[in-house]
Amino acid sequence: MEAMADPASPAPDFDPAAAARLVAAFGHNGAIGARFLGHGADWAELALDYREDLIGDEASGVLASGPIIALMDMATSIAVWIRRGAFRPQATLDLRVDYLRTAIPGRTVVGRGECYRLTRRVAFVRGQAHDGDSADPIAHVAGTFMMTDEG
Repeated sequence: MEAMADPASPAPDFDPAAAARLVAAFGHNGAIGARFLGHGADWAELALDYREDLIGDEASGVLASGPIIALMDMATSIAVWIRRGAFRPQATLDLRVDYLRTAIPGRTVVGRGECYRLTRRVAFVRGQAHDGDSADPIAHVAGTFMMTDEG
């Protein structure tokens, strides 16, 4: 694979927060209420507030895994757009999620995704989710995205 030039920062006209708001308005991201927290040159951080309708186990109050996976898919997606400097079509090829523990009921889950390598057609990502202490993660993710545009 041919490597792309690695931009030091997003293109001046690309706004990761606006892109996050746009995708959060539709589909599962809108349904779970994922919200943008911040970004850097190759990473994005989102939050998933605790809500009763996202609980997977009513007896314990623990969040379901699906919303956490969706949060991490979106955080890593935005990290790719940041690296590319534009909101462009892409598809999740693979997103491995290693759960280390359950989220603590009542806490907001923070997901940070990073695009650590970008080629012409594939982006490589990693990240983690935590509920207040990044040294005690809920899950780690690693994956790839395929570029579906012609650019």
